[in-house]
Amino acid sequence: MRARTVSFATLGCRLNQVDSAQLQTALEARGFRTVPVEAPADVVVVNTCTVTARAEFSDRQAIRRAARVSPGGRLVVTGCWAQTSPGEVAGLAEVDLVVGNADKARLAELIDGLLAGAGARVHVSDIAGARGVEIPPLAHVGARSRAFLKVQDGCQHRCAFCIVPRARGRSRSLEPRVVLDHARRLVEAGHVELTLTGVDLGSYGADLHPRTTLAALLRGLAALPGLRWLRLSSLLPAYFTEDLLETLATSRVIAPHLHVPLQSGSDRVLRRMRRPYTAAMYRRLIERLAAAIPALGLGADVIVGFPGESDADFAETRALVGALPFSYLHVFPFSPRRGTEAAALADRVDGATSGRRGRELRELGRAKGAAFRERLRGSVQEVLVLETRDRGTGGLIGLTGNYVEVVFPGPDGRMRTLARVRVTGVRGERALGEFV
Repeated sequence: MRARTVSFATLGCRLNQVDSAQLQTALEARGFRTVPVEAPADVVVVNTCTVTARAEFSDRQAIRRAARVSPGGRLVVTGCWAQTSPGEVAGLAEVDLVVGNADKARLAELIDGLLAGAGARVHVSDIAGARGVEIPPLAHVGARSRAFLKVQDGCQHRCAFCIVPRARGRSRSLEPRVVLDHARRLVEAGHVELTLTGVDLGSYGADLHPRTTLAALLRGLAALPGLRWLRLSSLLPAYFTEDLLETLATSRVIAPHLHVPLQSGSDRVLRRMRRPYTAAMYRRLIERLAAAIPALGLGADVIVGFPGESDADFAETRALVGALPFSYLHVFPFSPRRGTEAAALADRVDGATSGRRGRELRELGRAKGAAFRERLRGSVQEVLVLETRDRGTGGLIGLTGNYVEVVFPGPDGRMRTLARVRVTGVRGERALGEFV
């Protein structure tokens, strides 16, 4: 009998990518064969995002595209948009099954029911009642150079603009012993770089009994034999305790790369956003991190056009961004999310103004990134050689510890290995190099 086929379209954050990999593992254990999303499949799983209106537009596009590619297949929608707007998703003619984040662990059995012609079309439980993190199967990671490991889900904050707590629930952590076991198996499988992911990663361990911390987890992971780089996803400024700062500054395994969301450089806007820090607190933290971690690669998220943001507020944001050593920026226009506090604010910034401010910050971010890469010229960097080649030159792509991609010539046999390269130049958003 022909094996049933499944494909995945994953939108949004790294956490969704990890979830899709775990869902793939669960379905393959039931006899499914995974095919590329560009190929017809018996089942297509679309794992959605809802962080912005643009994200939901992309969700709809992905659903329509999947229906065109697999006209005879069954279309399953899961993820954050499915969780927050199940009725809207179920109302799409192409959709056969809607599964929320709270029910993702049951997705494989729900698909079995769908194919057997049984069961309801919508399975979206209240995410607020979620307790703990499901112990997942070791996710299918294939031939990838890097592996992503989800250690936390949900968020304990209630920022005025953010719908993520409604989509992911309260902060929940995976037990350290489970994290360490998964990490050990990933390293033994040949992944010398691991990236820890979570919605609110800095809160890791606060919900466990006994309580623990992200710093303690990092120290345990850094001791794993064979692990070269341990990389972190986004961390809020308030989570940088003295213990965590010391761990980051002294470990030879934790990658010198951090992503610390800013959102605004104006204290007035930060208060309206309900962010738990001031611009001065943020500046002091970044200056301390830059002093403690040589060649730190540093990223940040910034929102432009938040309701009430004046020209003076934006000028404060631009000045703070200009003063700090960022190597890249993620800039977003404000997007009202139904059910959030900010969606009800009346003093909206017009689209033209938001667009202009966004372009200014992106240009500043590009300039700072180019200057950061230029400072690497002539240096020798240890890189993890990725599993894909540069489309423009056909060269290998290596990722440095501080999150710079270096393109250089070399054979396929060097993929998924560590290499030493000398940076010889800069081209666009990548550096150029040669084997040492």
